[in-house]
Amino acid sequence: MFEIYRHENNGSIIEYRTEDLTGINSRICPERLKRGIGTVDIPVYSSEGCPFCQDLIDQMTPVFPDGRRIRMGESVTFPNLFPFASYHVVTVITNEHTVTRFCQEQISNALSAQVLAIGDKPGYKSINWNYLPSSGASLPHPHMQGLVDPKPDSLPLRYLTCSRRYYHENGRSWWNDLMDYEVKTMRHLTGMNLFWYAHPVPIGEKEIRCVLPITSIQDFIPYIGNFSQDLVKILNFYNYMGNGAWNMSIFFGSDSDATVFSAFCILIARINPNPLSTSDTAFMERLHFEPVIMTLPEEMGLFWRRYCEISD
Repeated sequence: MFEIYRHENNGSIIEYRTEDLTGINSRICPERLKRGIGTVDIPVYSSEGCPFCQDLIDQMTPVFPDGRRIRMGESVTFPNLFPFASYHVVTVITNEHTVTRFCQEQISNALSAQVLAIGDKPGYKSINWNYLPSSGASLPHPHMQGLVDPKPDSLPLRYLTCSRRYYHENGRSWWNDLMDYEVKTMRHLTGMNLFWYAHPVPIGEKEIRCVLPITSIQDFIPYIGNFSQDLVKILNFYNYMGNGAWNMSIFFGSDSDATVFSAFCILIARINPNPLSTSDTAFMERLHFEPVIMTLPEEMGLFWRRYCEISD
């Protein structure tokens, strides 16, 4: 499933990893954890003037063509005022401006609203979440974004194309082979409703993925509850690891890809926002398209098992 080349540089071990299916590369440098670029303390953000807070959301956010917004539980969904996709919606997840712990109901309602908003639109769909400014969120108030475009974005396109080739050459799904392989490793996150694991060739820090037993977004509906329950546990795990900011994307395919492609979620931890730390994204990630990771995926599995022991 992947290849490792290990190199020693001035007493530090660097692992160069390549995913066989896609050719994606990353390098893991555990010594860089010693830089101490992060902080555990997350700033308190003022809610003054926030367009996603309850007193302003109906005044400052747009509505769908029928003149309404989608409301499910605490969540409110509406078109994005500044879209960067052919169809782009925003779901405000909570009434509260600052949230340190999410519950299953909040996540489930937000995901359900996203599916309702973008599920019937033609094209390739994704549900995305930047949490806190250090993850790229323009507002700290928790919100998800749903995108639809005529063709897949670069990363899902790579997996779609390579998955089709793998199926043509081997007569079986790479995603099933991946799960059969990862379930036997320390990277597999046990005790979950769905299949979660620390991806062996991470594209982000402390990366965790979920392989869903579906392909299209409409088939996601009966799994939203289980997924939300799992996701809350993962986010609490990130909190236990000292990470309060993250990026999440769920990528869906079309019904015609059902035999070759599985919808999947990628979740990566981001550095906690504070004015004294450097970013965890630099020229290697943005210009070389090759992430530099500090935490070994195998250690993520070990940390997960420790977390489960104390949280049960």
